[in-house]
Amino acid sequence: MRTRRLLFCMAALLPLQALAELPTTCPELPATTGLAWETVAGDDFLFCKAVREDGFQAFSVMLRADSPFRERMSLREEAGRIDGHKVRWYRGQLPNEEAIVRETLIELGKDLKAHIMLRVEDEAQLADSLRLAEQMRFNDSRIGSN
Repeated sequence: MRTRRLLFCMAALLPLQALAELPTTCPELPATTGLAWETVAGDDFLFCKAVREDGFQAFSVMLRADSPFRERMSLREEAGRIDGHKVRWYRGQLPNEEAIVRETLIELGKDLKAHIMLRVEDEAQLADSLRLAEQMRFNDSRIGSN
């Protein structure tokens, strides 16, 4: 009986351990980009928007234990590298919008994923946002860098 109670208590604490593993800061942006983070933190996520001084959102990063984003081979686009991680960008769609959308997912640890997304209006903005996203670094001690 005592063992069963101990196992129950340990299982009840597991989600709290996952929450404790979330980073408290967004990835590092190079100073030369002119970008700054706008953040929203929730119980199980940290959402970071990389925004220029003129308000243009270059890309966003959702840090959480799991992501609803799933890679689909038929939507594969550009290949790249972010902080030592090989990435494949995937084409996305937004209802009622003509925007160009790209998404990728990086597994940063056992219980932490970074879902990176960008939405732009043309190919020039796409190239610029991809370049900027690929310059960020995951330096938080809970994230680690490759």
